[in-house]
Amino acid sequence: MRLWQVLTRAAMVVLIALPVWAVQPDEVLDDPELEARARVISKDLRCLVCRNESIDESNADLARDLRILVRERLSDGDTNDEVIDFVVDRYGEYVLLRPQTGGSNLLLWAAGPMAFLLALVLAGAYLRRRSVAPEPVANSLSNEEQARLDEILKD
Repeated sequence: MRLWQVLTRAAMVVLIALPVWAVQPDEVLDDPELEARARVISKDLRCLVCRNESIDESNADLARDLRILVRERLSDGDTNDEVIDFVVDRYGEYVLLRPQTGGSNLLLWAAGPMAFLLALVLAGAYLRRRSVAPEPVANSLSNEEQARLDEILKD
């Protein structure tokens, strides 16, 4: 095997394994049950730097701060929902990887199906109007115009 192939494969392994190294050993809680809860919560929270990556997978400093915040809240006795509500109150609903379907987000969730239904109604109205439209007149020329056209076509 050539050296560049070995280096390419090694780089791929390192890049694939990067999310595994996101949670630092100093962040891990001593209580395995709390740590498991923290990991579940962290997988549902978006890293605000990395866009579509959870804070559990992200190496960003803000993601680390959020992971520590989640673990601190759990250590203080908060439930999973209380921790998530605290983070959402602080950073907004954008921090959730799975947005809620209630409140102001209901309009966003309903916009797609409503636009589809509106398109169906408009398409149906167009097709109905088109089907009842009068047929175009095949010969809309006057007798004089028809005679003139026949004369031009003879030449």
